[in-house]
Amino acid sequence: MTITQLEYIVAVDQYQNFSIAAEKCNVTQPTLSMQIKKLEDILDVVIFDRGKQPIIPTEIGKKIIEQGKVILSEAKKVNDIILQHKGEINGELKVGIIPTLAPYLLPLFAGSISKKYPNLQLTVKELQTEEIIQHLHKDLIDVGLLVTPINEKGITERPLFYEEILVYTNPEYKFEKQLEVSLADLTSPDIWLLSAGHCFRDQMINLCSYQSKNKMNSNLPISYESGSLETLIRLVDKEGGFTLLPELAVDELSEDAQEHIRTFTEERPMREVSIVHARNFAKASLIDALSKTIQECVPKELLTRDRGNVVEWR
Repeated sequence: MTITQLEYIVAVDQYQNFSIAAEKCNVTQPTLSMQIKKLEDILDVVIFDRGKQPIIPTEIGKKIIEQGKVILSEAKKVNDIILQHKGEINGELKVGIIPTLAPYLLPLFAGSISKKYPNLQLTVKELQTEEIIQHLHKDLIDVGLLVTPINEKGITERPLFYEEILVYTNPEYKFEKQLEVSLADLTSPDIWLLSAGHCFRDQMINLCSYQSKNKMNSNLPISYESGSLETLIRLVDKEGGFTLLPELAVDELSEDAQEHIRTFTEERPMREVSIVHARNFAKASLIDALSKTIQECVPKELLTRDRGNVVEWR
């Protein structure tokens, strides 16, 4: 059994296709297929059910692949040990980031980290939280930037900073006359929500005790759920009502728009932003570099957890 053979079976499991797996491993399909067949002969088991499309592992194959992932992860740590010993930050880090964070966080640290670590290659992909978790379990990405706690088995969470959750209101809505808003005020059908799958939507619902039946009595012109905070802001401006925004998104608003921001009368609700990765992980030095850079680049007040209460969503 070889490390290369294990890499091949993990790749086939990821892509469920021999041709794509071979391409990703930079080998020909016959070479990849031959090595996997050789491994099956050595172990005297069938790892993949080739009679089904897409390709799926057999029951024993699933166990072998999972153990193969552990072995590959541990093997990669050898290189990481060498890089840390030499003090080098070198290599590729595949990052998944949620859509309600990407437009506001990436511009803060992207330039800084590329200058500070020129040999670190970040490959960033925008994904919803559940997609990030799935990609981590399948080793399709190395780390995720998302809102925690998620309490997912096999995933390590490292909190980076804390964003206050704030109210953005239409100038003619009732909140405009209030300096602060109570959580009870949020139980209203006039809130614009993100679409399903966004963790910030679930935080909104938890804060608002929102019920779908509230929409029946809404003063809003349409029932619409957006995948973009920017769209929600424009809907509030044009059509009325209110929405909730995380702190980094508020920082990007114009001075005029920030006049329509309201805080809460109670202890401030916050969302905890973390970097997460699989438990058996090899790129510790690269994760440390990314974490440190992000914390250096966000506003210092966001590093303080005791400004309010973290709202759970999962």
